Amino acid sequence: MKAWLLDSLDGLGRLQLSDVPDPVPAEGEVVLAVHFAALNPADRYLAEGQYPARPPLPHVLGRDGIGTVVALGPGVTDVKVGDRKTILRGESGVSRWGAFAERLAVNVESLVDAPADWTEQQAAAAPLVYVTAYQALTQWGDLPPSVVLVTGASGGVGVASLHLGTALGHTMLALSRGDSKRDALLGLGAAAVFNPDSPTWRKQVKEFLKGRRVDLAIDNIGGPLFSQVIDTLGEWGKASVVGRLAGPVPQFNTAALFFRRIRIGGVAGGSYTAAESRTAWQSIIGLLARTGAKPVIDSVFPFDRLLPAFDRLAQGPIGKVLLDVTAK
Repeated sequence: MKAWLLDSLDGLGRLQLSDVPDPVPAEGEVVLAVHFAALNPADRYLAEGQYPARPPLPHVLGRDGIGTVVALGPGVTDVKVGDRKTILRGESGVSRWGAFAERLAVNVESLVDAPADWTEQQAAAAPLVYVTAYQALTQWGDLPPSVVLVTGASGGVGVASLHLGTALGHTMLALSRGDSKRDALLGLGAAAVFNPDSPTWRKQVKEFLKGRRVDLAIDNIGGPLFSQVIDTLGEWGKASVVGRLAGPVPQFNTAALFFRRIRIGGVAGGSYTAAESRTAWQSIIGLLARTGAKPVIDSVFPFDRLLPAFDRLAQGPIGKVLLDVTAK
């Protein structure tokens, strides 16, 4: 089979499309013939050595996707050859080979079914970003209807946060650079969209909320913007930190947390057990069914165009960037 091999943690430029032996399923595993695989910023972080995982090299990235079961390992009884399955979570693409390959061995605990009315592309795009967004929204317990501000709102986790937050009854505010994505984000559930490049965006948020402040921020960006996001939070405000696309937060003043009792919590979907992930997935499917929302696909690249696909991801798409493993 062919797979994209990463031979060092020196960046995506080390990826090479190579011929490797087909995987053999161990006990409790199946082999999937991969149809579509999703790209995630965490893939880039791992490739650049900025991720806690240090997999054996060469490594194959790719954390979620969809495919057809073509082989069963010992002890597998509840899945059969020919089943179509979505990769929910696990070590695929992290500590073991992932979905940027024609075939993938994966534990059955990491596989789920997607809704029947979703396309294969939607099913491949959903798992990591929706589980991450779900954790960001729910890790503080059952919140009453709240004002939720999402940075990097057009990305995979951003769109998922808008979908799930809207279904939970929250008022969703989106931060997105420029004005080109405004209408799309409003259509995805944002009550209002603000441009973080505007020096008055925080004032605009306060005016829109008519005196109310933000209850929860879901931050995908980090960098200098983080301190501004914290400034929008009200008393007992919370920040779920998902990503750091803009790098470290410079000169953060912790005094910003004191008098409003602000709490900050990191988000890591991989911290869920397999059982917790499956429970979260069922909740996610139920929430999306309330509104009829489905995963958003920005673009699909053929299998041999993985590096241009990562370039598109870096440009700030609306929704997910996919790799069509069947398209050569």
